[in-house]
Amino acid sequence: MPDSAPLQTFSLSENAAKRILVLAEQEQSGTMLRVSVSGGGCSGFQYGFDFDTQVEEEDRVFERDGAKVVIDETSLELLTGSQIDFVEDLMGSYFKIENPQAESACGCGSSFSIAL
Repeated sequence: MPDSAPLQTFSLSENAAKRILVLAEQEQSGTMLRVSVSGGGCSGFQYGFDFDTQVEEEDRVFERDGAKVVIDETSLELLTGSQIDFVEDLMGSYFKIENPQAESACGCGSSFSIAL
């Protein structure tokens, strides 16, 4: 039996799901949070957040309590095992990615590096 590709996982915290639903209500019907990873930032890779209504062929959709996050396959390789959370603290309110693949992150948490 051939080895199958590892399952690429990503999850949403309860707080993230609630916030995505609130923000999606302010957008058009069918809005999802798109999470992406691109080169850049002070640590090598940076997270991107945007709203989208389209799911492309190379996208995966993750859902919790009706809130949906869409991630392209390339970004998902760098996000496998991660969880998105929504944090409210003295610094403000923001989405935060808890990425087990990240070796280091910048102080603001929007960029990270991994060992290749």
